[in-house]
Amino acid sequence: MAITSANQLELLQTAEAVAREKMIDPELVVEAMEESLARAAKSRYGAEMDIRVKIDRKTGRAAFTRVRTVVADDELENYQAQLTVEQAKPYLENPQIGDEIRDEVPPVEMGRIAAQSAKQVILQKVREAERDRQYEEFKDRVGTIINGQVKREEYGNVIVDIGRGEAILRRNEKIGRESYRPNDRVRVYIKDVRREARGPQIFLSRTDPQFMAELFKMEVPEIYDGIIEIKAVARDPGSRAKIAVISYDNSIDPVGACVGMRGSRVQAVVNELQGEKIDIIPWNEDQATFLVNALQPAEVSKVVIDEEAGKIEVVVPDEQLSLAIGRRGQNVRLASQLTGLDIDIMTESEESERRQAEFTERTNMFMEALDLDEFFAQLLVSEGFTSLEEVAYVDLDELLVIEGVDEATAAELQARARDNLEAANRKALEHARELGVEDSLVNFEGLTPQMIEALALDDVKTLEDFATCADWELAGGWTTVNGERVKDEGVLEKFDVSLEEAQNLVMTARIQLGWVDPTELQADEEEQLEETEAGA
Repeated sequence: MAITSANQLELLQTAEAVAREKMIDPELVVEAMEESLARAAKSRYGAEMDIRVKIDRKTGRAAFTRVRTVVADDELENYQAQLTVEQAKPYLENPQIGDEIRDEVPPVEMGRIAAQSAKQVILQKVREAERDRQYEEFKDRVGTIINGQVKREEYGNVIVDIGRGEAILRRNEKIGRESYRPNDRVRVYIKDVRREARGPQIFLSRTDPQFMAELFKMEVPEIYDGIIEIKAVARDPGSRAKIAVISYDNSIDPVGACVGMRGSRVQAVVNELQGEKIDIIPWNEDQATFLVNALQPAEVSKVVIDEEAGKIEVVVPDEQLSLAIGRRGQNVRLASQLTGLDIDIMTESEESERRQAEFTERTNMFMEALDLDEFFAQLLVSEGFTSLEEVAYVDLDELLVIEGVDEATAAELQARARDNLEAANRKALEHARELGVEDSLVNFEGLTPQMIEALALDDVKTLEDFATCADWELAGGWTTVNGERVKDEGVLEKFDVSLEEAQNLVMTARIQLGWVDPTELQADEEEQLEETEAGA
């Protein structure tokens, strides 16, 4: 098509119409037209030329301009679009590198192929502008609920019309039993919005725990107003869920507010989630109390927390075990997700058996090491003594409280314990030296002979070897592999060496070897402390 006065205004009218239809800026459409006309002109005048087109925003007139740029002599590559300073002198009075020479060229007749190419450029630009608009509109709505209409289903994934764009509800984000037909209304959670090559991808979910939290926010005004806060959510989509809530107003019961009059509020959420059973639990700062609440409806007899390992042991009555674990472990799994702890559940009889086994083991140890009869050894264990070190170095008064123990007996007990420990230390050190341990490690303060023996068995035989160890290699720890917590056994873990103690020992070894400057270390610690205080 030729750009004539008859169709000049049509360009602007077309741009306006496309912009209105796609809800984008008309300027973007006009720019796309300018680019498409420039591409058509290049196919007419030559691809090497730098042809630019400017459409007058009032009249619709398209001006075609050939541009040549002044470049340095050694940079001249394209003779059609570039020229040197010398070559530019006939056109410019004092040409400088970077100057441009512009010459108007006649408008082009657009052939069928050129018109098709121009159409493709405009469509591409319009699509890009539409994607940008959609991304900008939805990127800040991540974490909110939106209503949509099902358009179609592709390979189990549901394409949802959300008004000014399309979004995808993946197969694994649907609640198990749900199926959709075209034009069905659906309420979904915007999980993620990503800018990708094909345009912004809006990912929806109905299984995300936060979907349930947002539904409660819609149903419970107190949550929306901030009087009640949802602290944690755990879901087994379509089956069961637990939600922990806390009230910042003493006169409002958080659980009652979420349940609503005759269960109206929670029932509205349950209906939306296809009958998912929901346990509403009062959140508590105390981990043990919170866990007892989280394991409802099961009753809990006792809770033992191992904070360093991030594990927790829960003791329940024998008849409550199946209830606490739940069908296919569901109840304990959701409680674990809710609290963020690994939970081991055992019955009262199992715990009693374990305690009895520990009691017997310690009794036998004292009988053998201190040459005591069974009754006396049992008295020691009953009073809370668990190791020879405790007997050897405890205050004498703590032994005197044991029935039948006078000062002479207490002194004898401590002497036997110390003799036994010294003999064990000598044996451990001799074994370590046989394994090749050097004096640098033996003389290092903070390691007992048994620790040195354990290190030697792990092929750590010099102070240099020890200084290269990581703190978790010594103290042990936990890592997450494929979503499951896995135990890393530490070389010195059986000696109750904490992660912080291991870190201090390794750093001391590095300082002694001259690998670390203690003054720099102190400066780093002070800087970290200042940053922490500033953050607080």
